[in-house]
Amino acid sequence: MAKTSKFGLGKGLDALLPVDDSENDGMHGGYAASGRGENVVVSLPLEKIRPNPSQPRKFFGEDALNELSASIKEHGVIQPVIVEEVDGGYTIIAGERRCRAAGAAGLKEIPAIIRSYSEEKRVEVALIENVQRADLNPIEEAVAYKSLMNITGKNQDEIAAKVGKNRSTVANALRLLRLPPMIQRGLEKGEITSGHARALLAIPDVTTQERVFNEIVMRGLSVREVEKIAAQSEKPAKSASPVRQPPKQRDPHLVALEEEMIEKLGAKVRVDGDFGKGVIRIEYYSMEDLDRLYELIVT
Repeated sequence: MAKTSKFGLGKGLDALLPVDDSENDGMHGGYAASGRGENVVVSLPLEKIRPNPSQPRKFFGEDALNELSASIKEHGVIQPVIVEEVDGGYTIIAGERRCRAAGAAGLKEIPAIIRSYSEEKRVEVALIENVQRADLNPIEEAVAYKSLMNITGKNQDEIAAKVGKNRSTVANALRLLRLPPMIQRGLEKGEITSGHARALLAIPDVTTQERVFNEIVMRGLSVREVEKIAAQSEKPAKSASPVRQPPKQRDPHLVALEEEMIEKLGAKVRVDGDFGKGVIRIEYYSMEDLDRLYELIVT
């Protein structure tokens, strides 16, 4: 018979998952007592535990897994994973990194809590664990929000409230799914930043987006440089251009400030003037964009 133990859980996310999981994927957090009853922890064979198909995280950093595995070898698995019994085995609801690291550490069994969830709750728990405890890459996060919207029928406002995020964060993430697959994969791999991705969204055609993406990877273009390319791609071609004076050299500190604002706001930003006086121009392209910028600036 499997060995069992008991511990209490707190409220909110802690009502679904073990508490104090902010470091090492929850391997060293303590068990918090509460008045919500007790949960039995059993020891399950790792060979019977399967990954969750609704797991938002698709990439697991090798270095982080190695560190976690080394910690498990020394201290064991301190916090149990959450699983659901399915077809004679168990599906991971929360704690896939723990299972992977435990296997790498040579363990044959892992402490677990067995739960039963609806499809909606299964996706929700997997999303909340990853978003609130260990950052997903931008595409994984966007796909997780989209999946939760499809399963629950909830809108962006409701999903944002459910996962404890600002609506603009959810809206900004979902916009990334408009990018071509090649660029989404590059964002997943860390070849470009979210700022680059949002700048690419301002380019109207896919072919140009992909060409500029390749330039970012090959030449290391900054977000501001991509913004300039995007701005040029939106201008209609002219048969003849008037002779222009060379542009005045801009203060590099102002350019750096622009870069920071572009990355923060996910929009085209232009600072005209100097450190004594000037104008900041922020562009938007839809009501959703305006709403997102309003929330970022005002709230």
